Amino acid sequence: MGTRRKAREAALQFLFQDDFFDRVESSNRDELQLRFEKFSILYQVNRKARPYCLALLQGVLENLDTIDAAIRDNALNWRLERIAATDRNLLRISIYELLFADDVPAQVVINEAVEIAKRFGGEDSPAFVNGVLDAVQQSLGNKDPLSTS
Repeated sequence: MGTRRKAREAALQFLFQDDFFDRVESSNRDELQLRFEKFSILYQVNRKARPYCLALLQGVLENLDTIDAAIRDNALNWRLERIAATDRNLLRISIYELLFADDVPAQVVINEAVEIAKRFGGEDSPAFVNGVLDAVQQSLGNKDPLSTS
């Protein structure tokens, strides 16, 4: 298993746990870093995976409104709150990478998410995650994902 896969899996586990905390506090970089360090020690997160994992977490939490809007727009007939926590957080990580990480090809993001969904999600998770991420990728088209128009 590659370092980035380990980072994505650790980020998923952290965000799943983070669902039980106040998001306002979680978005504070210093507080996030401190909580991540404790999490990394407790759950023995691979040292090489930690920098990318922390970057994913910071990116997701700083762009949560944009990311959640993309989920709402592309998870047809699903309210964000009704999506399983594992799937919701995996989608957040993956959509962050699709929108903001220029060094990861979209197909790699989607494939990684499907594989992680197979490991951590329910029976229907891989297909659901694949469908939503494919819709997000298609909605981006040639548009700049950061533009407001």
